[in-house]
Amino acid sequence: MLSRALSVPLILGLVCFLPAVIAAQPGTGLRDNAYWLQLVLTCYSGARLATMILSTRRRLLQGVFWMFVYIAMGVAPFAQAVIGQTPTPMVGPRSDLVTAVSMVLLGCAAFDLGALLASRRPLRRRPVRGGRGPARAHRVRLRLLVVLAFAASGYYVLKLGGPAIFFTSRQEISASVAESGVASGESNVGSAFLKGFGTVPALLALLFYTRRLATSRRARRSPSTVLVWGALGLLNLVVNNPISNARYWFLTVLVSLLFTAFPSSAAIYRTVLTTGVVGALVLFPYADRFRYDDEGYRPPESASAFEPLATKDYDQTVMFANTISWVDARGHTYGRQLAGSALFFVPRAVWSGKPEDTGVRVGEWMGMRMTNLSAPLWTEFWVDFGAAGMVGGLALIGYAAARTDRRYALAVTRAGPGPGGVLAIAVPLIAGYTFILLRGPLLQAAGKLAIAALCLMLVTSFRDGAGRRSRS
Repeated sequence: MLSRALSVPLILGLVCFLPAVIAAQPGTGLRDNAYWLQLVLTCYSGARLATMILSTRRRLLQGVFWMFVYIAMGVAPFAQAVIGQTPTPMVGPRSDLVTAVSMVLLGCAAFDLGALLASRRPLRRRPVRGGRGPARAHRVRLRLLVVLAFAASGYYVLKLGGPAIFFTSRQEISASVAESGVASGESNVGSAFLKGFGTVPALLALLFYTRRLATSRRARRSPSTVLVWGALGLLNLVVNNPISNARYWFLTVLVSLLFTAFPSSAAIYRTVLTTGVVGALVLFPYADRFRYDDEGYRPPESASAFEPLATKDYDQTVMFANTISWVDARGHTYGRQLAGSALFFVPRAVWSGKPEDTGVRVGEWMGMRMTNLSAPLWTEFWVDFGAAGMVGGLALIGYAAARTDRRYALAVTRAGPGPGGVLAIAVPLIAGYTFILLRGPLLQAAGKLAIAALCLMLVTSFRDGAGRRSRS
């Protein structure tokens, strides 16, 4: 009934009404091929997002993908095309912007093709042999993860000077990390590991205990489980709060917690995707209040509700155009950028030719003073392998996302592995982290993702009795 009631206004709102309102805004933008291609991309991604929201099956990874595309690659760039402003200047010819929008649209079609191929292939249930079952969290190893979370986060807090600094600003956090001596001028590996281990294990431990409380009556009656969950909640309030962390990371925390606490709620799933669009368009451009201290903060001033979309944050499409110009001048890197992201943990003192972030390299080539620029996933594939690599890479991602969504749907049902199911934790975490992976650069995103993978490997067991005591 909820799907039927929402279907018509939702589709009309995402596909027709919002693009029409943006198109009617005053501005100096050109109504050329880039404009019309951007309009097509906005309507296409809006229709696909509406499909995800109205689906009877919860498709977490695909839903978040289309929400990001609709906002960051659709609505925001379309507002930029109408108003005639971009957050980052475009240094190449207008034809590079046309190519960028065309390639984003082609990549979305490739993602859809991969998802379609995955839906045609039936899932095979792995037979239980020799006591081996689906992946579950081992009880003893989960306790070790809790100990690791408190130890690593405690070290992180003490290294930066105490809990109070986590409620000041990200500028103060960065200054404290620099003073701690874990980072050098040549490499940020030390600071990345400090922040990663200080935040990721705490979040994962909280997700596992949230899953147990949400799905197990016995866990809710256990004082020790509730006490540990409360302590982990306080720990995350310190190290993973929206004041001391980037907005995209706090989105990861929020989305993963919601999907973990309400694993089988269609209403929560639809609410997250629907309100996520509104929040990203209305609140997100203003959510950097705690990036700087009181002296460095400058409140945004705009005459139009859509002007912040053209002047702040959403530089993905224009950076794709700048990357195309950079590749035309320098050539493709043939896997070096992706290799640098995969080997993020290797210090530059050991690997002297280690590539920098794609956004940083393009920003330096542009002559930008501030090089913390986005490099969306389309860009990463384009830099290394061109159009063919981009299409193939996004098709593989679409295939993997659709297969994972289907397995997740089984994991959160009664037929799944119960409160300790690892997949029921990993998929919500990846869904939240998808915002960071799609925004890029991958080199910045790889660290926390690898730490999360290590923590999941620590607690995972395939023994059939690993989580039996946690049931009911």
